[in-house]
Amino acid sequence: MKDYYSRRAREYEEIYNRDDPVRQKELGIIKKELAELMEGRDVLEAACGTGYFTEVISKKARSVTAFDFSPEVIEIAKAKRLKARFLIDDAYEMKNITGTFNAGCANFFFSHIPKDKIDSFLRLFHSKLLPGAVVYMADNINVEGIGGELITKPGDVNTYKRRTLKDGSSYEILKNYYSEEELRDIFSRYSNGLEVKIGKCFWRVKSIWVND
Repeated sequence: MKDYYSRRAREYEEIYNRDDPVRQKELGIIKKELAELMEGRDVLEAACGTGYFTEVISKKARSVTAFDFSPEVIEIAKAKRLKARFLIDDAYEMKNITGTFNAGCANFFFSHIPKDKIDSFLRLFHSKLLPGAVVYMADNINVEGIGGELITKPGDVNTYKRRTLKDGSSYEILKNYYSEEELRDIFSRYSNGLEVKIGKCFWRVKSIWVND
């Protein structure tokens, strides 16, 4: 996964520019919701990639700390000169995360989490947030013909997509998809006032972190 995203860094944002009116409309909704929800807040952004959503957040947030495990994508994000602090860190460790945050987000990362690591990731991520922090996450719905061939494996609860980069290299990438019921079951353990929205291309989750 790390090798794939590092090698894909220069073509990373092309996925957001697909000529598809439905996708573009839903992507616009995600950006609008992010900007409104993060306004005036101190935000922790996990798996920020090349800073595509960081740019949206940083225009409204009081501060942004964004991290990713790939130095290549962080280099691109830093070059945008956004009002944000960029760090290299692992989403399953977060050893370099310091500060106080009353908002958190992770966009188009959740689908890449192995199902047996979901709870450990969410526990760790929420432990970096203040009680009452707002949390926003969005990701893909499986649309046939988009994003490569969907692969299932006997005895494996995860699903995968086969991807080919412009340099011809091919990868099998973990990519899980979720129903509204599954998302509610997962996120209700970590939040109050949970909102789950399912579109034709993307899902979005908004919640309030309750530290019990």
